[in-house]
Amino acid sequence: MNQQQDTHLKSIGYLLWIFGFLGAHRFYYGKPVTGTIWFFTLGLLGIGWIIDLFLIPGMDREADLRFANGNIDYNLAWILLTFLGLLGVHRMYQGKWLTGILYLLTGGLFGLGILYDFWTLNDQVSILNAQQRV
Repeated sequence: MNQQQDTHLKSIGYLLWIFGFLGAHRFYYGKPVTGTIWFFTLGLLGIGWIIDLFLIPGMDREADLRFANGNIDYNLAWILLTFLGLLGVHRMYQGKWLTGILYLLTGGLFGLGILYDFWTLNDQVSILNAQQRV
């Protein structure tokens, strides 16, 4: 029996949607290309941002199917990245202490590391969770 894991929460998706004109919810649901487009166009001038209010349940289901569940919680990792990313707390949470301290000392590698993590955090967590199962 293959039961779907709830790796991403709609409540976190909607919380990040508040900042959605910057693409935060799209990055959260594993859509970095459109997240970047939302970031540079302010949510397609607000129109895409409003439409996403209705698309979040589907994005949530898709993310739950796509990413591996495990000891590291996607939701906590995303909250830490979104609100404390410059301090590297999300990296420390994943056990990446060296880069976490580097982020702390450099403001998230001068912001570029934060952008990288917005693009890759779901995959980082998924890989760590899959490694823990082996």
